Amino acid sequence: MDLLDKNDEEIIKIANPIWLNLVKSSNIKDYGGFTKDFSSQMLYGANEVELGKQWSNNKLLTSLSEKQEFLGCIRRDKFITVLYKQTSNVLPGEFLGRLVLGLEGDEIKVFGATIY
Repeated sequence: MDLLDKNDEEIIKIANPIWLNLVKSSNIKDYGGFTKDFSSQMLYGANEVELGKQWSNNKLLTSLSEKQEFLGCIRRDKFITVLYKQTSNVLPGEFLGRLVLGLEGDEIKVFGATIY
């Protein structure tokens, strides 16, 4: 499978369920659910204690709306970055969500996930 050859519509169908899972799992502080699609590289850096600290110290990470707006895709090297306009159920304003997808073996995995 060549991920980079997929058009934006095909990428959205892959990315949206992954992003929604990250949002739902983050809101309930579910480490196992949150990391289930992570690449081994991401898992190495996303230990349960560190994520727990982030969830405790950043209200945004546990109040994300399940509604987001797809902004676009950026293709670079072997990865596709999917950008979302994200809101919070508690904090005012809009935030930028970033999901980096790539292949690990034959599986599509998360190589980056951030919100600003």
